[in-house]
This record gives sequence, C-alpha cells and structure tokens, in this order.
Amino acid sequence: TGGGPRPLEEAETKISDWLAKMAAGSFSAVANTSTNNEGILIGDKLYSEVSLTIDNSLIPEERLSPTPSMLDGLDLQTETDLRILGCELIQSAGILLRLPQVAMATGQVLFHRFFYSKSFVKHSFEIVAMACVNLASKIEEAPPTPSCPHPTPTLKNYINTKNQVIKAERRILKELGFCVHVKHPHKIIVMYLQVLECEKNQTLVQTAWNYMNDSLRTNVFVRFQVETIACACIYLAARALQMPLPTKPLWFLLFGATEEEIRDICITTLKLYTRKKPNYELLEKEVEKRKMALQEAKLKAKGLNPDGTPALSTLGGFSPGSKPCSPREAKGDEKSPNPQVLKPVKKEPEDRPQSSKSPHNGLRKENKLNRNSRSESRSRSRSRSRSRSPRRQ
Repeated sequence: TGGGPRPLEEAETKISDWLAKMAAGSFSAVANTSTNNEGILIGDKLYSEVSLTIDNSLIPEERLSPTPSMLDGLDLQTETDLRILGCELIQSAGILLRLPQVAMATGQVLFHRFFYSKSFVKHSFEIVAMACVNLASKIEEAPPTPSCPHPTPTLKNYINTKNQVIKAERRILKELGFCVHVKHPHKIIVMYLQVLECEKNQTLVQTAWNYMNDSLRTNVFVRFQVETIACACIYLAARALQMPLPTKPLWFLLFGATEEEIRDICITTLKLYTRKKPNYELLEKEVEKRKMALQEAKLKAKGLNPDGTPALSTLGGFSPGSKPCSPREAKGDEKSPNPQVLKPVKKEPEDRPQSSKSPHNGLRKENKLNRNSRSESRSRSRSRSRSRSPRRQ
C-alpha cells in the first residue's frame, strides 16, 4: 500500500528477528549474572539488602479475593461500584483542579492499592479519594490550580474535612509502605506504535489512550504490568478500528505479553461499558448497614447491647426480674458465695437462762429502772428544799 505502513509480511519478519535476538540476549544475561543473598558489602561491614521495585506494587492473586471489604460483609458488586465511583470522583476533581492526566491516573492507582489493604466499610471512600488527589499532585509535582472560585463553607466543616484528608494521606503512605511510584503506559503506547510503524495514525493512538484511561477504573493496574496493559489497549483500539496487526508471530509477544493476559484485560475493560451507573445513595446505605452490623458484632463480643449497656445473660448470673420470692426469703434460701468469710457462731450452754439474751430483759432493763428511780428521787428532794427555804422580804 503506497504511503501507508509496510506490509504485514515485512513487519512479521522484523518481529521474528527481534524475538530471536531478545531470546539470545536473555540467555547470556542469565548466565553472566551472579547474586549475593548474604547482603551488600560497604567498606568492611556487611549490610542487609532491601529491594524496592515496581513489581512490589502488584497485588498477588491470593489477596485479590476475598478483599478486606468482602471480609466485612460487602459483596463484590458493591465494592466494584465503589471503586468506579471513587475513580470517577478523582478524575472529576483533577479536571476541576487542572491537573495533568498523569496525576489523575496516579491518584486512581493509589486508590485501588489502598482499598486492597483496607475496607470500604471502615474508611470513607470520599475522604480517601481526596487524599489520593492531594498525594498524586505532590508525587507528579503538579500543584493544583482551581478553575472555579473557591466555595465558602463553614469554618468548622472546612477544618474537620481538612484534618480528615491529612490523616487519610498519612494512612495511605503507611499502608503502601511509602511505595507510591506508579508507572503509566501513556508513553509506552506511543513507543509500541512506533515499533509497529502505526504512530502516524492519530485515531489509533487516541483510541488506545481512551481505553487506557477507562481501564484506570478497574483493577488491571494492580494486577498486570504496564507493558501488558499498553498491548491490550492497542489490541482493543485496532479491533475497534478494524486495523490489521502482525499475527505470524503475534506482535505482542515482542513486548513480553501473553494472549491470556491481554484477553483478561480486554474483558475487564469492556465490562465497564455494560455496567449501570453507580447509585451513590444506595451504596452509602449499604456501607452504613454493614458498618452498623460490624459495630453490633463488636459490642456483642464484649457483652454489651447496641446502646452500650451491659447485656444480661439468660443462662445464669444476677437478674432482678427472675426471682419471684421476696428478698428476705431469698436471703434465707440462697447460699453464701463466700462461706469462708462468715465467722462461726459460738454455742451457749443450754442451762443459761434465755432472759439474758434479750436486750429488753435482764440486767439492761434493771439498770434502766434504777436510773429512772434515782432521777425521780432527786427531783423530789429538790422540790422539797425549795418549798422549805424562807422567802426574802
């Protein structure tokens, strides 16, 4: 075809030669490499080795299901809607703040990574989305410039939201272990199209970019390498525009991608266009319902009612309403819980008169009578002495 890309036969031959060279180079590299598992020798001291690579940001298969949100009772459908809604919020906020697309993509990837470590039930996705936008603007060195005038919220609400965003940003850094580097396939798509000699087709380039931006709402960026995602976006764009690409051998084998991975990414991305738009109110009610159920389960484990009062067990223990008898009868019937505390009562001899036991009989009563008689005699003698004394004239 004159003026267009080269025929497919030449491109396939070129790809075959590159694959052969890459295979030979990889074998020689493996033979010449030597690893030292003991550590790194700096001077005379041996230090342990710490490896931080972009591969650490990929989520292993065993952590994809069940997620922390699913363990808290949230179903997969609701969690997927919350992820899509949070990513759309980050994209809209980035447009209003005039952030570059790279910063918005970084925020969405951080959002997905965080919620594979924490639950949507325990953390507000809106606050986390705000924190991801703030953190992504710092990582990509793109300060926000609002295009709309600042609203005038109340000072109390503004300070409260600001503090929550700051705490959420610190929590994201802690959960991700400060591994916040994100590699994006924007430039990789253009580079691969240059290899395929299709970079002049602006429609193909733009369509591949659109698929890549839409796939940010899914979890493919935490499951696959960015090179594989770039190949899948080019594959989708070529299929949508009905453009042929080399197949003998397959063109994506040159970039280290497999057919299974590309098929998985394509299916996950195309499912976005068949889903209904998430309903914020229904999602909020579902999250609140799971939050209340989780809180009640915690209180029940502590032996408390939902209102915080101590729960009374029906199997045993003290219950005021379960005793039909009077308190006096209950005291006589019940056994003492601590029999060792009670002192033994000394038995008195039987021949001793019982009158001495009562405080109203015996010596105490006689003492009271003697005291009363003495007081009466004294009062009488005083009255007599007053009557006999002569009156003064």
